[in-house]
Amino acid sequence: VQLQASGGGLVQAGGSLRLSCAASGFTLSYTTGWFRQAPGKEREFVAAIRWSGGSTTYADSVKGRFTISRDNAKNTVYLQMNSLKPEDTAVYYCAAVISRPGIFVRLADTGIYDYWGQGTQVTVSS
Repeated sequence: VQLQASGGGLVQAGGSLRLSCAASGFTLSYTTGWFRQAPGKEREFVAAIRWSGGSTTYADSVKGRFTISRDNAKNTVYLQMNSLKPEDTAVYYCAAVISRPGIFVRLADTGIYDYWGQGTQVTVSS
């Protein structure tokens, strides 16, 4: 099982970026989450999307600016980030958790995720 995150870069405040998380090796349905970690801070939840039904959930700090989506045929999840702010600067990670009872109320918890990608740097300049 592998997760490959890409799409990070340097952008000015107010700009946009789209991150991708390509998955391979999964044989069961899974939920994908995006997290981020700024220097000196803990890793924090950004957004998640369920495999079944495609329902989404977002951190309050990104609601209305970020959109998570997926293309099941490509096994890829996207994070469209608009109206970026300097405080969005972080390494962004995608993660996946195999669907099972009880996880959907805990999608912001890093501890439930089974697999993690390598991270992609997003830098927003002011």
